[in-house]
Amino acid sequence: MRYIQVQPAGALRGAVTVPGSKNSSLALIAASCLADDTVRLEGVPEIDDMRQIEGIARDIGLGIRRSADGETVLDPRYIHSATIDPGKASAYRASYYFAGALLAKFGRVTIGFPGGDDFKSRPIDQHVKAFQALGAKVTFYDDYYVVEAAQLQGADIYFDTITCGATINAMLAAVRARGRTTLYNAAVDPEVVDTAALLSQFGARIYGAGTDCIRIEGVPYLNGGAHTAIPDRLVAGTFLIAAGVAGGQVTVKDVIPEHLGSCIAKLKEVGLELDVGDQSITAYGTGTIKATRIRTAMYPGFATDLQQPMTALLLGAKGKSIVTDKIFPHRFAHVPQLRRLGADIEVRGESAFIRGGRPLAGDLVHATDVRAGIALVLAGTVAEGITRITGVEHVERGYPDIIRSLNSLGANVSLRESGADEGMFGAG
Repeated sequence: MRYIQVQPAGALRGAVTVPGSKNSSLALIAASCLADDTVRLEGVPEIDDMRQIEGIARDIGLGIRRSADGETVLDPRYIHSATIDPGKASAYRASYYFAGALLAKFGRVTIGFPGGDDFKSRPIDQHVKAFQALGAKVTFYDDYYVVEAAQLQGADIYFDTITCGATINAMLAAVRARGRTTLYNAAVDPEVVDTAALLSQFGARIYGAGTDCIRIEGVPYLNGGAHTAIPDRLVAGTFLIAAGVAGGQVTVKDVIPEHLGSCIAKLKEVGLELDVGDQSITAYGTGTIKATRIRTAMYPGFATDLQQPMTALLLGAKGKSIVTDKIFPHRFAHVPQLRRLGADIEVRGESAFIRGGRPLAGDLVHATDVRAGIALVLAGTVAEGITRITGVEHVERGYPDIIRSLNSLGANVSLRESGADEGMFGAG
């Protein structure tokens, strides 16, 4: 079994280049299926979800190739099927984008329920609502669902709750629908804007992306073209948080600082010093972390994906901190694992109550999702002794080459495999 081993190595120092956004790239790849010519994407990160996408691409006839310089070339001209294997769809959450992207071209899409990090089975009700408003019929089966429509017709769609995934999926379906579609209470996330920018470059008529009201005028045809994914704001935020956890000075390069406004504000609030440039941010760990209260919110609020790494940071703050997550109130699977390292955290309802300042000691812990895994890695950088983290596949889903990046900053992190003859981590 593979595991990540972490040992304390002192303050971090150096710079890392932020990869393209994982969440944006997954939408961009699916959106490319709408085009009628080849698509070239720059900045798609080398993450585990890409292996799942490549398997889906082979099944449906989507040409996909990664060049030596990191460019991803997609050829949607020979897509012959809109049936997505349930097992492959359930391997990652954003598989649902293929429903919106293939529906207008094929009139019927069969797809498994989305997988990935399971925070009490993320609902897709707003996706379904959007498809139905556009004139599609949605039928559910045990491990898959079918979306079908002879002709998608533009409509006014009011989302009951702000959701980035459903906003993007509705936009994908509406791009080649007949007439006008207006999305109300739409998400304003950078990933929504990035997907709209790709589609607009190909000839889609999308107006208002980045606001809570998006208007789409359907078109019958989309060209191909080239596009570069936005930088991953969640990876960037994690490295800035790492500077606070371990101390030192960390610079994240090739970022869009405006995408990290709430993270920057909260890090300043807890005691970090930050130097914000045009395309870079440097965080200075001062050695003193202040207790605070965090409430996650949809963008531009504090991202739910950063509350777990932030929890690792607040373990070093003397006093009581409270982290409340109303976006995914069950996203606290990292808490019992942090307790194994000596953390004093109690979860009540949607909130984690953290009594910081206690020393941490290395132990065997398990990552249950992407951000929980990175929270454990960060905590391990300041825990006495050795921390071993299983569930490596979760970390790999969101952080390309995280071990090399951390070690380049001076951390002591390694990927290892337990031998069959030594039992579960019997050897030090």
